[in-house]
Formats: sequence, C-alpha cells, structure tokens
Amino acid sequence: MANEIVSADVKNAYDEFYLGRDEQWRMLGARYKANNIIEVSKGHDFKKVLEVGAGDGSILRHLSEWNTFPEMHALEISQSGVDQIKKLGLKNLSSVTIFDGYHIPFKDNEIDLVILSHVLEHVEFERMLLREIKRVSKFLIIEVPSDYRYGVDKRMKHFLNYGHINMYTPSSLRFLVQSEGYQVLSDKVSMIEPEVTKFNTFINQKKPRSIFTTLRIDLEFLLKKISISISGKKRQESFANAYTALLRNQGDLDIF
Repeated sequence: MANEIVSADVKNAYDEFYLGRDEQWRMLGARYKANNIIEVSKGHDFKKVLEVGAGDGSILRHLSEWNTFPEMHALEISQSGVDQIKKLGLKNLSSVTIFDGYHIPFKDNEIDLVILSHVLEHVEFERMLLREIKRVSKFLIIEVPSDYRYGVDKRMKHFLNYGHINMYTPSSLRFLVQSEGYQVLSDKVSMIEPEVTKFNTFINQKKPRSIFTTLRIDLEFLLKKISISISGKKRQESFANAYTALLRNQGDLDIF
C-alpha cells in the first residue's frame, strides 16, 4: 500500500534517517514544540492522543516526562524512527506503528487528539492526510515552520535538503485547514529561541564560539521580540519561524 502513494525515493530517504543521528539537536527543538502543544491545548482535556509522523519520539518523550496525556500512540513512516521510539520505553505510550504516510490504522473518531508537528511540510498529498486525520479524530494540533518568504524559490536546495516540499505562512496554513473544514480554536506564533540558534551555530555548523557571536544572537532575538510585542498580528506573523494551532473538525466544507 505504501508504494502506491508514497514514492520509493521519499520512503527510502526517511527509512534510515533516525539511526543515531543528531539526537541532542532534535530533543532541544522538540522541547519547544512540546511546549507549544501544551500552550494551544490549554483548557482542553485530551485522553487518547496520537502523534502522526512521530519521528524518533522526541516530542512524545517530553510529553511523557511531563505526564501531559494519559494515553499516547505514535505513527511513523520510517522503520528507524519506529525502532528509536520503542527503545525509549515511554510510560504513557501504548502503541508505535509504522504506516504508509496516509492510511491511519484507527477507527472513526477513536482518537481524542492528533498531533501533526513539523510533518505537513514533508507530505506530498497534504489534503489526503488531513482528511484521514479528520476521520479518526475531532481535534488536531498542527505546527509547521514558516518557511515561505519572498525568493524562497532561490533556496530550493536548502529546503529540499531538509525534506521540505511545501512552504507555509500562518495565513496560508489557515486557508488550507479551513478549506478542509477545520475551525481554528487557538494558535500561536513562535521564533527560534537563542538556545536553539546557538546550538545550531556552534555545534551543528561548528562555527567558533565567541562572546561577540553569542551576544549578537541574544540581541537579535531580543530586538525581534520587542518589535513584535508592540506590533499587530500581521507583523508578528511575518517574524514567525513556526506557527502552531489547535483545530476542531467541523465536517466537510461545501464548495460551490
């Protein structure tokens, strides 16, 4: 079934992706993603939660340690990701299953909440996945990077190296999900925190650590934060590096 929808090249690209690679880096980013999930879901009580595209389980690991949800499940397209998640032994995790990227092995309305964090930008057929999520769950938390900027087409190699084949802004994502019959209940924009930028600069990129570079990273973040705090929503979203939203399934949208 997987080969009918997901191309062999895409499947192979992710199969070996999580074999001992960049665990510390992914855990750092996952902490902020998990925090965003908690923030947008405040006031709601979700019991049975499914993460679709769970990667190596970094987000689930934080949610489990914080005892956020009593019952969690994971679906992942790559065998290496599934193997990594199983090794974690998470206390709240009831199942870990490999899937074809589109067909979710749960019954209609069986799940309270689906988490789709930094997945949709990788998906070849976005609407197909969103409709399958609607089948199994009434609520969805989605987070995507705000990759789209003017001239993004000049940086295709950069984004394709990360597997990002779809570009979003907060507005374009809202259009997509609302056109699929979702209502936005709560949302937030976020910027890359200085801690993450420093790790990427000094560890990933192996640039020499210096007081000047450290201060520059802190200052740039502070200036952006001040700027968006006194600005309207349009400016806040233009500075965003990621957009997170809690959505409720309201059924299919009538077109024409």
